[in-house]
Amino acid sequence: MNEVFYENKVITKRNFVADICFDYFNKRIRIDDYRGNVESMLDYINQVSTDKRFTKFIIKTRDEDYFTLQLHGFVKEAEVTNYFHGNNMSFYTKYNDNLRRNSDFWIEEDEIVQKIVLSPNKWNKPDLQDNYTMRIATEKDADALAGLYKQVFQIYPTPLDQPDYVAKSIKEDTIFCVIIHNGQIVSAAGAELNERYYNAELTNCATLPSYRKHGWMKHLLLELESELIKKSIYCSYTIARSRSYGMNAAFHQLGYRYTGRLTNNCYIFDKIEDMNVWVKNLADK
Repeated sequence: MNEVFYENKVITKRNFVADICFDYFNKRIRIDDYRGNVESMLDYINQVSTDKRFTKFIIKTRDEDYFTLQLHGFVKEAEVTNYFHGNNMSFYTKYNDNLRRNSDFWIEEDEIVQKIVLSPNKWNKPDLQDNYTMRIATEKDADALAGLYKQVFQIYPTPLDQPDYVAKSIKEDTIFCVIIHNGQIVSAAGAELNERYYNAELTNCATLPSYRKHGWMKHLLLELESELIKKSIYCSYTIARSRSYGMNAAFHQLGYRYTGRLTNNCYIFDKIEDMNVWVKNLADK
């Protein structure tokens, strides 16, 4: 891969350590984990914020650090219950650009969420047709998966259209489940595992346009949930495009709970978009 989409670095200072993703493509910095002196870590973030390549800062925060973050101008946007070995995590964010901070579609997205959460969340699971198969993907599927994502997404926050990246993801931390028709992968979804804290993000959902409206995505997500339970991972969450009624409704129907929205979070399709957070405790199944 010639273009560097992001870099994951462990920043070690005298009195704190932080796992930080420098996300150049999405113009944001995300702190995935940290320990030590939170004030010193935030001072470091303030220094980095002078780099105008980054307009949004996200910290996956523990309960005990909320007040400190608020004093430094961070605001809670969403949460994931049971993220840290059963303890909650909140996404606290800060912006240094007004355009990045303000959403043009917030009211519309509120109406979508309200309509979804007030609707029944029951779903009668249909059987797959005989000429379709569903299975867990392997590294040998990397080319086909990359081809699928390249067809479905004009822009995506990670380089899923590159086979090397997909193969690396499968090898390291992502389970992909696929549906195949006539030897072709026509639909897929993934679960990115955090084995340190036993949680997983359901993501990378895509179906070829000519194969939509079958309700297959929920089949894939349920299969991924089964794989997570086998690994004793019970915290499952997703970050879904806020303007996609279908994807948000799918997670609601599968028992996920809406917990907030990340403003102008990442580039997808043809622009930067707000993303809704949905959470489910798989131990309740």
